[in-house]
Amino acid sequence: MKRIFTKISVFTFLSLLFINAAFAQNITVKGKVSDGQDQTTLPAVSVMIKGSTTGIQTDVNGNYSISAPGNATLVFTYIGYTTQEIPVNNRTAINVSLASSSQQLEQVVVVGYGTQRKVDVTGSVATIKGEDISKQASTNPVSALQGKVAGVSVTNVGAPGKSPKITIRGTGTIYGNTNVLYVVDGVWYDDINFLNPADIASISVLKDASSQSIYGIRAANGVVLVTTVRGKNGDPTINYNGSIGIQRVTNGVKMTNGQEYATAVNEATMIAADSLLLKNPNFGKGTNWYDQVLRTAMVTNHQISINGASEKSSYNFSLGYLNQDGIVEKNNYKRYTARLSNDFQIFKGLKIGYNVTGVSSTASDAPSNIFRALYSAAPIIPVFNPDGSYGDPAIYKLGNGSNLNPQATMDFFNQTNKFYKATGNVYAELKFAKHFTFKTSAGGDFSQEEVRSYTPKYNATVGQVSNNSILAIDRIENRNWILENTLTYDNKFGDHSLTVLAGQTAQRYRSYTINASGQNVPYNKDGDLYLSLADASSRQITDKGSVNTATSYFGRVNYGFKNKYLLNASLRADAASQFFGGSDLWGYFPSIGAGWVVSNEEFMKDQEVFSNLKLRGSWGKVGNAGVPINPSTQTVDQSAGLIAFFNGQPNTGAGIRTLVPPVIFWERSAGTDIGLEMGFLSNRLNVEVDYYNRTTQQAIFDIPILGSLGTENSTLIGNQADFRNRGYEFVASWSDKTSNGLTYSISANVGINNNKVLNVTSGANPIDKGGAGLTSGVLPTRTVAGQAIGMFYGYQVTGIFQTAQEVTASAQPDAKPGDFIYADNNGDGTIDGNDRQYLGNPNPKYSYGVNTNFAYKNFDLTLDIQGVAGVDVYNGNLAARFGNENYTKDFFDNRWHGPGTSNSYPSANMSGGRNYLANSFWVESGAYVRLRNIQLGYTLPEMMTSKWKIKKLRVFANAQNAVNFFGYKGFSPEVGGTPTNAGVDINVYPLFATYNLGVNLTF
Repeated sequence: MKRIFTKISVFTFLSLLFINAAFAQNITVKGKVSDGQDQTTLPAVSVMIKGSTTGIQTDVNGNYSISAPGNATLVFTYIGYTTQEIPVNNRTAINVSLASSSQQLEQVVVVGYGTQRKVDVTGSVATIKGEDISKQASTNPVSALQGKVAGVSVTNVGAPGKSPKITIRGTGTIYGNTNVLYVVDGVWYDDINFLNPADIASISVLKDASSQSIYGIRAANGVVLVTTVRGKNGDPTINYNGSIGIQRVTNGVKMTNGQEYATAVNEATMIAADSLLLKNPNFGKGTNWYDQVLRTAMVTNHQISINGASEKSSYNFSLGYLNQDGIVEKNNYKRYTARLSNDFQIFKGLKIGYNVTGVSSTASDAPSNIFRALYSAAPIIPVFNPDGSYGDPAIYKLGNGSNLNPQATMDFFNQTNKFYKATGNVYAELKFAKHFTFKTSAGGDFSQEEVRSYTPKYNATVGQVSNNSILAIDRIENRNWILENTLTYDNKFGDHSLTVLAGQTAQRYRSYTINASGQNVPYNKDGDLYLSLADASSRQITDKGSVNTATSYFGRVNYGFKNKYLLNASLRADAASQFFGGSDLWGYFPSIGAGWVVSNEEFMKDQEVFSNLKLRGSWGKVGNAGVPINPSTQTVDQSAGLIAFFNGQPNTGAGIRTLVPPVIFWERSAGTDIGLEMGFLSNRLNVEVDYYNRTTQQAIFDIPILGSLGTENSTLIGNQADFRNRGYEFVASWSDKTSNGLTYSISANVGINNNKVLNVTSGANPIDKGGAGLTSGVLPTRTVAGQAIGMFYGYQVTGIFQTAQEVTASAQPDAKPGDFIYADNNGDGTIDGNDRQYLGNPNPKYSYGVNTNFAYKNFDLTLDIQGVAGVDVYNGNLAARFGNENYTKDFFDNRWHGPGTSNSYPSANMSGGRNYLANSFWVESGAYVRLRNIQLGYTLPEMMTSKWKIKKLRVFANAQNAVNFFGYKGFSPEVGGTPTNAGVDINVYPLFATYNLGVNLTF
């Protein structure tokens, strides 16, 4: 059964229920529609009375009932199957078996401002159906895309309520907003965390510049189109989807116990100061801080929806509830969603509709640095002393690196996050003059987030003290709207097909943030925390905001000849307020694409190799307006720390702390894509190959400037670099069924991407980043012309000094036995900054996924595998040493602790001498492969559920991230970060597996 290619028709709006009985007496015809090979019933098959507009759809079990004249002919249509016309001949029961069609390319895919048959698409567009998303245990729909689409990388953050980071064909932009553009039913967003995955009908990923350029100013990082579930013809259908499960840390990092830690610390202090810090090192197992603070977390997810349609309208209403505990104690996230959509056929040519989504979430946050604290905490410190007080690292004088008791951090942390959002749009669509369609829509996005943090007055340890209670409240408001008007001409005449689109868009984005704080607020309960209770002298309020507007005009032409030769061309013009006053207010984004369906040529008729063969190519430009407002406007800083004297009296002064360029230009990206699509064996085997080359031109970088200029951050923002992403994508899928009734599909995808900075205005001057939280401000990443963005940069380790004699004879006379030996790359006999080299690349070269589906009788099985390769990670957790942090068990077992004990791991004195500097020891492979998702389901027999008035009842068991393979010595090699800071692992949320049980129920 070709259901994997055909269920998209479930979401097609069909003809309305009317009976035309002009020439014959009507009778009621009933029956069931099934697949011609395995007899699986087919839902949402169109059953039409030929020559009329009267029709219905089959229900979820493939049944239909229609009133028709006794001499009528019924037409059965289903995407992916051959259409059948069957005369009624006064019969009241007609069962139909549809033969599978090899015309896979007849599928309809969503593209910018419309839909196209897959055969007509000249760009690179990937579509994922909602049912594939709903089979994931992911609470965010973006996370469910991981491993599903070639060239798309998804980095999960892990924390409840946080959104994954997605990149399409490599890094699209460096500065400002690096998010992809999400378009949900016509409204633009930076994030779709407000959507319940069960509300999604399909997702289309626009990967090449040709398909993206219709979105102009926001397409530089890629475009993801989301279509939500709408009402379908038929009686009301009630669906319930629910699951409950647990989340548990997997691939945990084993740290030293008390005895091992004390041994390592004494070795370090003996090397550094020739003394023992811990005189009595007999601490036994000590405290396992991960076991103390981390937990097995519960997660529950429920969604109920009502869907249906009448003669003149359709509707879909859903409610969702998510309750997810974090793997850190007290961390929790609750989300409530409600979604309503209606479509109304006012008269034959006019259709109106709307959809609205409301979301409310509350979160009890975890301390932002808790994972770093757990990694660093000394195991010799008890959680509590016998008298009930907190164990204090200061007793052992361990230093700044291990001066926290993580339990005290958790106990005195109180931060909540409340979020509200209402969003949606309303539209009207008018068809006139046979070939014209005018559509107008208005959408909005209104949200408010409030973060409240309260720190009580407490004295837990020497390093964990608060002399005053502090209440801080941050409120962020967003008020956005978008208006769009499009006019479409669609006509087929002879061998020609022509679609012309013209459109106009206006947008406004407004944000406002207010930050307020006060001290000495008493605490009775959370509801009593008000800033009015704070000391009047301690109250502080600051606010800021921005308003951005944009206006756009766009057009597109699609032309086809004999279903063989395809042409697509578009042009968009955008003006954005960020660039008002400059010489580059308007940006113009053209594209062109062409396709040749070779298999439709006459000379291909008799060949038996290809069931489909299509060659396509495209070129286009996209832009990026996601930069801070007025980046070229010089601002003056005025604060109490600046003093000016006037007439001998001190006054608050002012100063210029930043330098700005005279003007900021549009950042543009030009890309070429060449694709080959092939089908074999009646399209049971499909292969797709793409080559792409995309160059970001005049990219906005912040390049370093002289610190002597007195600026706040020693950088200058401007259009000062070009960089390129070039690569290949391969997709292969096989779909078939066996004689004993097993249906299955297997698909695999591989994306290969190479990133390179082509030139920088500053020439050879590098951009060094990635040092947040590392020892002595070490900057381990470097971006420079000729290399990839954010390359790891430092010293190459060639071994470990074993003896003092080796040190004396080396280029590092200040080293000690057990220290790293660095390569003298320039051969000058001295180790200095000139000997550094590029050590690794945080940009994945390979990303891949294998996705399978099996169905046999009432059982179904989904198994997905996903991974990346050709990527590196900087182990900042291990590298950051400020004073006697804990050690991993791996390091302890392999450390140098005397001549001949190790020539690859250093001594425990990792922060001594030059050991802390960025070097190759901290750089590890970030490659991994994981069993991303496995789900086993069972659908109860219809003969059983029908007795309970249930249309379908399916139960399932699911596991996500249950099996992971990687060589990285941290919790997870899936490390995100901004482009020039990516891949530095310090305080990254640990990888966890999710196991859950669920049910899908339809009435």
